[in-house]
Amino acid sequence: MPHSSDSSDSSSFSQSPPPSKQDSSDDMRKVQRREKNRIAAQKSRQRQTQKADTLHLESEDLERQNAALRREIKQLTEEMKHFTSMLSSHEPLCSILTTVPQPPPEVLYATHSFHQPHISSPRFQH
Repeated sequence: MPHSSDSSDSSSFSQSPPPSKQDSSDDMRKVQRREKNRIAAQKSRQRQTQKADTLHLESEDLERQNAALRREIKQLTEEMKHFTSMLSSHEPLCSILTTVPQPPPEVLYATHSFHQPHISSPRFQH
């Protein structure tokens, strides 16, 4: 004998009262809050992705700058080695370095306009 679905439903499940206006309003707020939260989470993920993309581009730019600076350091180091070698080979032959240079006369006889009160020896007083 077939049972009717109404009788089986009523016997196996407790029936809840019909939804009130308050329950309907709460459900509506819950749905709206979930939608608002979903949108906020989506925006947050977009901001996070944008930030990661920006950092990646900045990192690539810094890597390029770093490589360029390393090349420049290498070039300048080679240039310095070259000039150091040239100077080393020139020094033994340089006639200017073999004579002791005399300071220009204006340095020897320059008058000093500053006063040195800490020097008390008579030979240092004016």
